[in-house]
Amino acid sequence: MRSWSSSIRPVRRSAGRPLPPILHPATRMTCARGAGDPPGIPHGPGRFGQALWFLLTLGLLAPGFPSADTGQDDGRKVSPHLNAGYLDADYERWKAVFERPGRDIFDQRHRILRESGVRTGMQVADIGAGTGLFTLLFARSVGPEGRVYAVDISPVFVQNILRRVEQEQLANVEGIVNTAKAAGLVAGSIDLAFVCDTYHHFEYPAAMLRSIAAALRPGGQLVVIDFRRIPGVSRPWILRHVRGGRSEVAAEIEQAGFELVASKDFLRENYFLRFRKAE
Repeated sequence: MRSWSSSIRPVRRSAGRPLPPILHPATRMTCARGAGDPPGIPHGPGRFGQALWFLLTLGLLAPGFPSADTGQDDGRKVSPHLNAGYLDADYERWKAVFERPGRDIFDQRHRILRESGVRTGMQVADIGAGTGLFTLLFARSVGPEGRVYAVDISPVFVQNILRRVEQEQLANVEGIVNTAKAAGLVAGSIDLAFVCDTYHHFEYPAAMLRSIAAALRPGGQLVVIDFRRIPGVSRPWILRHVRGGRSEVAAEIEQAGFELVASKDFLRENYFLRFRKAE
Protein backbone atom coordinates (compact mmCIF):
# COMPACT_ATOMS: atom_id res chain seq x y z
CA MET A 1 0.00 0.00 0.00
CA ARG A 2 1.16 3.48 -0.81
CA SER A 3 -0.21 5.90 1.75
CA TRP A 4 -0.89 9.61 2.26
CA SER A 5 -3.20 11.74 4.33
CA SER A 6 -5.95 14.29 3.76
CA SER A 7 -8.48 16.17 5.83
CA ILE A 8 -10.99 16.22 2.95
CA ARG A 9 -14.20 14.36 3.70
CA PRO A 10 -14.91 11.17 1.70
CA VAL A 11 -17.37 11.08 -1.18
CA ARG A 12 -19.04 8.19 -2.97
CA ARG A 13 -19.46 7.49 -6.64
CA SER A 14 -22.58 5.75 -7.91
CA ALA A 15 -23.12 3.87 -11.15
CA GLY A 16 -23.08 6.00 -14.27
CA ARG A 17 -21.88 9.17 -12.56
CA PRO A 18 -18.67 10.83 -13.73
CA LEU A 19 -15.50 10.52 -11.72
CA PRO A 20 -14.61 13.73 -9.87
CA PRO A 21 -11.67 15.61 -11.42
CA ILE A 22 -9.51 14.81 -8.36
CA LEU A 23 -10.10 11.75 -6.20
CA HIS A 24 -9.56 12.47 -2.54
CA PRO A 25 -8.88 9.95 0.24
CA ALA A 26 -10.95 8.16 1.33
CA THR A 27 -13.01 8.25 -1.84
CA ARG A 28 -15.25 5.25 -2.47
CA MET A 29 -16.19 4.16 -5.98
CA THR A 30 -18.62 1.42 -6.84
CA CYS A 31 -18.16 1.10 -10.59
CA ALA A 32 -15.69 1.76 -13.36
CA ARG A 33 -15.59 4.91 -15.51
CA GLY A 34 -19.03 6.35 -16.19
CA ALA A 35 -20.35 7.78 -19.42
CA GLY A 36 -19.39 11.29 -18.41
CA ASP A 37 -15.82 10.51 -17.44
CA PRO A 38 -12.92 11.72 -19.57
CA PRO A 39 -11.32 9.02 -21.75
CA GLY A 40 -7.79 7.91 -21.08
CA ILE A 41 -5.78 7.40 -17.92
CA PRO A 42 -3.06 9.69 -16.57
CA HIS A 43 0.48 8.49 -17.20
CA GLY A 44 3.80 9.46 -15.71
CA PRO A 45 4.37 11.81 -12.78
CA GLY A 46 2.46 14.67 -14.43
CA ARG A 47 2.08 18.25 -13.27
CA PHE A 48 -0.74 17.33 -10.89
CA GLY A 49 1.35 14.66 -9.19
CA GLN A 50 4.37 16.95 -8.91
CA ALA A 51 2.28 19.79 -7.50
CA LEU A 52 0.49 17.48 -5.09
CA TRP A 53 3.72 16.08 -3.75
CA PHE A 54 5.20 19.59 -3.46
CA LEU A 55 2.24 20.62 -1.31
CA LEU A 56 2.46 17.47 0.77
CA THR A 57 6.13 17.94 1.53
CA LEU A 58 5.47 21.53 2.58
CA GLY A 59 2.61 20.39 4.79
CA LEU A 60 0.24 22.80 3.01
CA LEU A 61 -2.33 20.43 1.56
CA ALA A 62 -3.95 18.94 4.63
CA PRO A 63 -4.09 20.55 8.08
CA GLY A 64 -2.76 18.15 10.70
CA PHE A 65 -0.62 16.15 8.26
CA PRO A 66 2.94 16.50 9.62
CA SER A 67 5.74 17.08 7.18
CA ALA A 68 8.85 14.92 7.44
CA ASP A 69 10.77 17.48 9.47
CA THR A 70 8.22 18.34 12.18
CA GLY A 71 9.73 15.93 14.69
CA GLN A 72 6.22 14.94 15.74
CA ASP A 73 6.11 11.44 17.26
CA ASP A 74 2.96 10.14 15.58
CA GLY A 75 3.99 6.53 14.98
CA ARG A 76 5.28 7.02 11.46
CA LYS A 77 7.62 4.21 10.43
CA VAL A 78 8.51 5.20 6.86
CA SER A 79 8.82 8.46 4.98
CA PRO A 80 5.97 9.49 2.65
CA HIS A 81 8.66 9.75 -0.04
CA LEU A 82 8.42 5.93 -0.31
CA ASN A 83 4.85 6.24 -1.58
CA ALA A 84 4.89 9.55 -3.46
CA GLY A 85 5.53 8.03 -6.87
CA TYR A 86 2.26 6.11 -6.82
CA LEU A 87 -0.05 9.09 -6.40
CA ASP A 88 -0.07 9.91 -10.12
CA ALA A 89 1.24 6.56 -11.33
CA ASP A 90 1.66 5.24 -14.85
CA TYR A 91 -0.78 2.34 -14.55
CA GLU A 92 0.35 0.37 -17.60
CA ARG A 93 3.98 0.59 -16.52
CA TRP A 94 3.21 -0.79 -13.07
CA LYS A 95 0.92 -3.46 -14.49
CA ALA A 96 3.84 -4.69 -16.59
CA VAL A 97 5.97 -4.81 -13.42
CA PHE A 98 3.44 -6.47 -11.10
CA GLU A 99 1.69 -8.84 -13.51
CA ARG A 100 4.52 -10.51 -15.41
CA PRO A 101 5.82 -14.07 -15.60
CA GLY A 102 8.97 -14.38 -13.51
CA ARG A 103 7.65 -12.32 -10.62
CA ASP A 104 7.15 -14.91 -7.93
CA ILE A 105 3.97 -13.32 -6.59
CA PHE A 106 2.45 -13.47 -10.07
CA ASP A 107 3.64 -17.01 -10.80
CA GLN A 108 2.29 -18.24 -7.46
CA ARG A 109 -0.95 -16.22 -7.54
CA HIS A 110 -3.22 -19.26 -7.60
CA ARG A 111 -1.37 -20.89 -4.69
CA ILE A 112 -1.61 -17.59 -2.79
CA LEU A 113 -5.34 -17.53 -3.51
CA ARG A 114 -5.76 -21.05 -2.11
CA GLU A 115 -3.65 -20.39 0.99
CA SER A 116 -5.61 -17.20 1.71
CA GLY A 117 -8.78 -19.24 2.16
CA VAL A 118 -11.03 -17.10 -0.01
CA ARG A 119 -14.45 -18.74 -0.47
CA THR A 120 -17.77 -18.03 -2.12
CA GLY A 121 -19.75 -15.30 -0.41
CA MET A 122 -16.85 -13.76 1.53
CA GLN A 123 -16.22 -10.05 1.94
CA VAL A 124 -12.54 -9.42 1.12
CA ALA A 125 -10.41 -6.27 1.24
CA ASP A 126 -7.37 -6.15 -1.04
CA ILE A 127 -5.38 -3.48 0.80
CA GLY A 128 -2.66 -2.03 -1.41
CA ALA A 129 -4.48 -3.45 -4.41
CA GLY A 130 -2.00 -1.95 -6.89
CA THR A 131 -2.96 -2.88 -10.44
CA GLY A 132 -5.68 -5.30 -9.31
CA LEU A 133 -4.05 -8.69 -9.81
CA PHE A 134 -5.60 -10.18 -6.66
CA THR A 135 -8.71 -8.01 -6.69
CA LEU A 136 -9.83 -9.71 -9.89
CA LEU A 137 -8.93 -13.19 -8.60
CA PHE A 138 -10.85 -12.55 -5.38
CA ALA A 139 -13.86 -11.18 -7.25
CA ARG A 140 -14.19 -14.37 -9.27
CA SER A 141 -13.66 -16.54 -6.19
CA VAL A 142 -16.23 -14.89 -3.88
CA GLY A 143 -18.85 -14.87 -6.62
CA PRO A 144 -21.86 -12.58 -6.93
CA GLU A 145 -22.84 -13.14 -3.30
CA GLY A 146 -19.49 -11.87 -2.06
CA ARG A 147 -17.79 -8.51 -2.29
CA VAL A 148 -14.23 -7.30 -2.83
CA TYR A 149 -12.86 -3.90 -1.83
CA ALA A 150 -9.92 -2.67 -3.90
CA VAL A 151 -8.12 -0.35 -1.47
CA ASP A 152 -5.19 1.80 -2.54
CA ILE A 153 -3.84 5.32 -1.98
CA SER A 154 -3.44 5.78 -5.74
CA PRO A 155 -6.57 7.13 -7.46
CA VAL A 156 -5.10 6.04 -10.81
CA PHE A 157 -4.74 2.45 -9.61
CA VAL A 158 -8.27 2.32 -8.20
CA GLN A 159 -9.83 3.88 -11.30
CA ASN A 160 -8.05 1.42 -13.59
CA ILE A 161 -8.97 -1.58 -11.44
CA LEU A 162 -12.61 -0.59 -11.76
CA ARG A 163 -12.18 -0.16 -15.52
CA ARG A 164 -10.88 -3.75 -15.72
CA VAL A 165 -13.70 -4.95 -13.47
CA GLU A 166 -16.24 -3.37 -15.80
CA GLN A 167 -14.55 -4.91 -18.85
CA GLU A 168 -14.76 -8.35 -17.23
CA GLN A 169 -18.39 -7.75 -16.24
CA LEU A 170 -17.79 -8.25 -12.53
CA ALA A 171 -20.33 -6.44 -10.37
CA ASN A 172 -18.97 -7.23 -6.90
CA VAL A 173 -15.99 -4.85 -6.56
CA GLU A 174 -15.86 -1.47 -4.84
CA GLY A 175 -12.85 0.84 -5.03
CA ILE A 176 -11.59 2.84 -2.06
CA VAL A 177 -8.89 5.51 -2.17
CA ASN A 178 -7.64 5.33 1.41
CA THR A 179 -5.43 7.42 3.70
CA ALA A 180 -2.14 6.76 5.45
CA LYS A 181 -3.81 5.83 8.72
CA ALA A 182 -7.01 4.07 7.69
CA ALA A 183 -8.22 1.60 5.08
CA GLY A 184 -11.54 3.40 4.65
CA LEU A 185 -13.59 0.27 5.40
CA VAL A 186 -16.82 0.11 7.38
CA ALA A 187 -16.47 -1.45 10.83
CA GLY A 188 -17.27 -5.16 10.91
CA SER A 189 -17.65 -5.36 7.13
CA ILE A 190 -15.02 -7.90 5.99
CA ASP A 191 -14.03 -11.51 6.57
CA LEU A 192 -10.49 -11.22 5.18
CA ALA A 193 -7.93 -8.43 4.79
CA PHE A 194 -5.22 -9.20 2.24
CA VAL A 195 -1.95 -7.20 2.26
CA CYS A 196 0.58 -8.26 -0.38
CA ASP A 197 3.97 -6.52 -0.79
CA THR A 198 2.38 -3.55 0.94
CA TYR A 199 2.98 -3.77 4.68
CA HIS A 200 6.45 -2.21 4.34
CA HIS A 201 4.73 0.76 2.66
CA PHE A 202 2.51 1.46 5.68
CA GLU A 203 3.60 4.86 6.98
CA TYR A 204 1.65 4.35 10.21
CA PRO A 205 1.41 0.58 10.71
CA ALA A 206 -0.14 0.73 14.19
CA ALA A 207 -2.93 3.04 13.03
CA MET A 208 -3.52 1.03 9.86
CA LEU A 209 -3.68 -2.23 11.81
CA ARG A 210 -6.26 -0.71 14.16
CA SER A 211 -8.30 0.28 11.13
CA ILE A 212 -8.04 -3.22 9.65
CA ALA A 213 -8.94 -4.86 12.97
CA ALA A 214 -12.02 -2.65 13.27
CA ALA A 215 -13.12 -3.59 9.74
CA LEU A 216 -12.79 -7.34 10.37
CA ARG A 217 -15.71 -9.32 11.71
CA PRO A 218 -15.19 -11.54 14.77
CA GLY A 219 -12.79 -14.32 13.81
CA GLY A 220 -11.81 -12.45 10.63
CA GLN A 221 -8.37 -13.05 9.18
CA LEU A 222 -5.47 -10.96 7.92
CA VAL A 223 -3.02 -12.29 5.32
CA VAL A 224 0.32 -10.51 5.00
CA ILE A 225 2.84 -11.29 2.27
CA ASP A 226 6.05 -9.30 2.33
CA PHE A 227 9.77 -9.52 1.69
CA ARG A 228 12.16 -11.50 3.83
CA ARG A 229 14.73 -9.00 5.07
CA ILE A 230 17.86 -10.92 6.07
CA PRO A 231 21.21 -9.08 6.05
CA GLY A 232 23.74 -11.01 4.03
CA VAL A 233 21.01 -13.03 2.31
CA SER A 234 18.39 -10.64 0.91
CA ARG A 235 19.13 -8.55 -2.16
CA PRO A 236 20.55 -5.07 -1.48
CA TRP A 237 17.37 -3.52 -2.91
CA ILE A 238 15.27 -5.29 -0.27
CA LEU A 239 17.62 -4.25 2.52
CA ARG A 240 17.34 -0.62 1.41
CA HIS A 241 13.64 -0.63 0.62
CA VAL A 242 12.07 -2.74 3.38
CA ARG A 243 12.30 -1.50 6.96
CA GLY A 244 11.77 -4.77 8.83
CA GLY A 245 11.76 -8.52 8.42
CA ARG A 246 9.28 -11.26 9.22
CA SER A 247 9.82 -11.29 13.00
CA GLU A 248 9.39 -7.54 13.36
CA VAL A 249 6.27 -7.49 11.20
CA ALA A 250 4.71 -10.44 13.03
CA ALA A 251 5.43 -8.79 16.40
CA GLU A 252 3.78 -5.53 15.31
CA ILE A 253 0.69 -7.34 14.07
CA GLU A 254 0.39 -9.47 17.20
CA GLN A 255 0.75 -6.35 19.33
CA ALA A 256 -2.20 -4.91 17.42
CA GLY A 257 -4.46 -7.71 18.63
CA PHE A 258 -3.96 -10.50 16.10
CA GLU A 259 -2.76 -14.06 16.60
CA LEU A 260 -0.59 -15.88 14.07
CA VAL A 261 -2.33 -19.01 12.79
CA ALA A 262 -0.24 -20.00 9.75
CA SER A 263 3.15 -19.35 8.19
CA LYS A 264 4.06 -20.65 4.72
CA ASP A 265 7.40 -20.73 2.89
CA PHE A 266 6.47 -21.44 -0.73
CA LEU A 267 7.69 -18.08 -2.09
CA ARG A 268 11.30 -17.37 -3.03
CA GLU A 269 11.81 -13.94 -1.45
CA ASN A 270 8.59 -13.44 0.47
CA TYR A 271 6.97 -14.89 3.56
CA PHE A 272 3.26 -15.67 3.86
CA LEU A 273 1.60 -15.08 7.23
CA ARG A 274 -2.04 -15.54 8.17
CA PHE A 275 -3.43 -14.00 11.36
CA ARG A 276 -6.77 -14.17 13.12
CA LYS A 277 -8.37 -11.22 14.83
CA ALA A 278 -8.22 -11.94 18.56
CA GLU A 279 -11.57 -12.29 20.32
